[in-house]
Amino acid sequence: MKAMTSEDKERKKKKQTSQKKRGSDKTKNLAILGLLTAITLILSFTPLGYIPIGPLKLTFMTIPVIVAAAILKPRDAAVIGGVFGITSFIQAFSGMSLLTGALFQLNPLLTFLLCVVPRVLEGLLGGLLFQWLNKIDKTRFFSYSAVSLAVPVLNTILFMSALYLEIKIICSYNAAGSGLDGDFAKTFTGVSGKAAGDVLLFFTSMVGLQAIIEAVVCFVLGTAITKALSAAISRNKK
Repeated sequence: MKAMTSEDKERKKKKQTSQKKRGSDKTKNLAILGLLTAITLILSFTPLGYIPIGPLKLTFMTIPVIVAAAILKPRDAAVIGGVFGITSFIQAFSGMSLLTGALFQLNPLLTFLLCVVPRVLEGLLGGLLFQWLNKIDKTRFFSYSAVSLAVPVLNTILFMSALYLEIKIICSYNAAGSGLDGDFAKTFTGVSGKAAGDVLLFFTSMVGLQAIIEAVVCFVLGTAITKALSAAISRNKK
């Protein structure tokens, strides 16, 4: 049997070290993913995650998604986005959210898709954006800032687009009034305090204010948190 040379031993040692490092990194990533999931659940069912503004809610639930997109992989960010979406759907069928709760009464399946799909996509797209920017941004500061702004903006755009689509599907157009289905028109009026004919103006004004506040807060907090966590993880590796 051929004896191992010093070079063979060195290669074997490097291979074992590499395998241990990959295993350690995987364990750390799973731990971070579990922690972010727990934080998402805590935010979802406490006043920390949502601030009511009429029938809509100002949400900081995108912050764990931002962290996952910047620290982990796009698929992990999609998972955290999915957790966010599922908790949003729980709020819909439990009646904790007035608007999505009203929509759940009309169409549970579309409301599930409304709550979950945009949140999964915002995590996935945010993670892919960070990966792409990270290749050209040597300082990484711009990458963290960009993903911290992009995720809440994506959350607003994707969710409101899905909401508009759901309303279009649920509602039937007619010659009189707002063109809204009678049941939905009554529900909307009761939830918003506005006439059903003002639905487009209502969403435009409310979402504009909500989107700006969410984007600014999540941009500042997300950039600070992801930068600090990345530095801490880098020091730990060293």
